[in-house]
Amino acid sequence: MNFSERLQWWGRVAARVFILAAVAFLSAITAMRIAIHGSEVKVPDVVRMRAAEAEEQLARLGLGIKIEDRVFSTLPVDAIIRQSPKPGEGVKRSQRVHVVLSLGGQKSSVPKLEGESLRSARIELLQSGLQVGHLSSVHLPGTEADNVVQQSPGPQSAVLRGPRVDLLVSLGSPEVAWVMPEFTGLTLAEAERRIAVAGFVLSNLTPVMGPPEAQGIILSQSPGRGTRVTQGTKVELQVGQ
Repeated sequence: MNFSERLQWWGRVAARVFILAAVAFLSAITAMRIAIHGSEVKVPDVVRMRAAEAEEQLARLGLGIKIEDRVFSTLPVDAIIRQSPKPGEGVKRSQRVHVVLSLGGQKSSVPKLEGESLRSARIELLQSGLQVGHLSSVHLPGTEADNVVQQSPGPQSAVLRGPRVDLLVSLGSPEVAWVMPEFTGLTLAEAERRIAVAGFVLSNLTPVMGPPEAQGIILSQSPGRGTRVTQGTKVELQVGQ
């Protein structure tokens, strides 16, 4: 074998060795990746699950669970509010998923509002973490206007913070209506007596000239006879002189 043939032979050997080394290296890298990724799993979404249910699901994937905190929320007690790592992230088996659990809704005691003014009731509800719900008004005898006469839920009821309390508010005692009586033709003294008995107010008395027989007699009135009036209505009279 001459020098040229030997050189070619050694070249072929070197090429084969290089190829075999490259194949071995790539095989090793591939094996490492398979080994690494084969031990990873995707984190499932356990938010809103109960802690026990989430623990079972995580255990089936070789994952653990760690409770980091408990806070008030609108979710049921022991439901998961947040998790870390997030759903879909790849993690190694045996890693723990950190979660925050719900304590349920924070409760408040409904204050006694009956007898309070509507303004005071609004302030007390706000301080208790509650709000005014449906507001109704009605005339009730013996009550002051703008005062709360009924509430729902009742005093000392335990409710979740945030809900509304319905209130019934008084418009005061109902006004009693009458039909204005006839005062014309009466003497001034008799008209004044009847006005006082009816609960009206004589607001203006105007003397007017008339025949001698009309002296001291009521000649006209306002409001007129038959008008719908209430207690305290002001009455104006014209009396002959």
